[in-house]
Amino acid sequence: MAGLLGSVALVVVATAVIWKGSTYFERAAERLSRYYGLPVAVHGAIVVAVGSSFPEISSVVISTVVHDEFSLGVGAIVGSAIFNLLVIPALAALSSQELRSTRDIVHKDAQFYVISILILFIVFALGATYVPGGTNRAAILTPTLAAIPLVTYGIYVFLHQQDASEHVANETNSVRPGREWGMLGVGLVVITVGVEGMVRGALSLGVIFDTPTFLWGLTVIAAGTSLPDAFVSIRAAKDDDSVTSLTNVLGSNTFNLLVAIPVGVLLAGRATIDFLVAIPTMGFLGFATLVFIVFIRTDLELTDREAYTLLGLYVVFVCWMTLESVGLIETVSGI
Repeated sequence: MAGLLGSVALVVVATAVIWKGSTYFERAAERLSRYYGLPVAVHGAIVVAVGSSFPEISSVVISTVVHDEFSLGVGAIVGSAIFNLLVIPALAALSSQELRSTRDIVHKDAQFYVISILILFIVFALGATYVPGGTNRAAILTPTLAAIPLVTYGIYVFLHQQDASEHVANETNSVRPGREWGMLGVGLVVITVGVEGMVRGALSLGVIFDTPTFLWGLTVIAAGTSLPDAFVSIRAAKDDDSVTSLTNVLGSNTFNLLVAIPVGVLLAGRATIDFLVAIPTMGFLGFATLVFIVFIRTDLELTDREAYTLLGLYVVFVCWMTLESVGLIETVSGI
């Protein structure tokens, strides 16, 4: 009992630390974007998204390098992507008067995010069929395969850079860039410390309940590391900045899939993905993505009813994965 309470306490404290670090980062990122004159869409999709995704990439790095648990980091990435799509926009919509979308978000950020899911599917398939040791159950990821999603993310950044080059910025002299870069660094360090505590807590919970580490990455770590995304998106929605709120979610997910997972592979040198587990979980992510895109495209607004539907889908996902992990149902082989 003492071990359980200690693990839960560690996760709670780590969550608070991540939240605090995210506040430092978010303030610094906003001021730096204003100082450098970045468009709102670029600020949300690149600057804020990459920074608020730092907990996820930290979870992959720490899980792989420190704890030799690559599957825990991958579970955190996939779970975070699902949490970002289903929970964060719903909370942002419910906490603001309205959460408006734009055609640019639907036709550029959302569609490129769909491409990122497809690219990851292709990389997993190549690892299962063309890399020696790969089977219909296990996909072997190599640094060469990891380069494919990294190059794809480079294209995503290039497209947004084109938008930034055409943007006319307002003059501002009220921001001290050196101080803000320092605050940005402090925020990232604090987030890293929080993620390490959360990973340790999740591993302990897996041992206590005799459940796969993948489950805890998919739920506890995913939700905890998504706090910066949630904080940024909800605050932006309350400030009537729907563009940043939505592009942060899509940009963060794109970064997580195309950068965070490949970084884990590069650090490990070679990583194995359970293909039988990856297919249904990535399949649910694809389904959640389609639902999200349909909702933000209809009338270019996410309504309260649609928000509650997204939250309901997330509850279904968590219940499904939990029942699979404890062996009450067996619709996914390998968990």
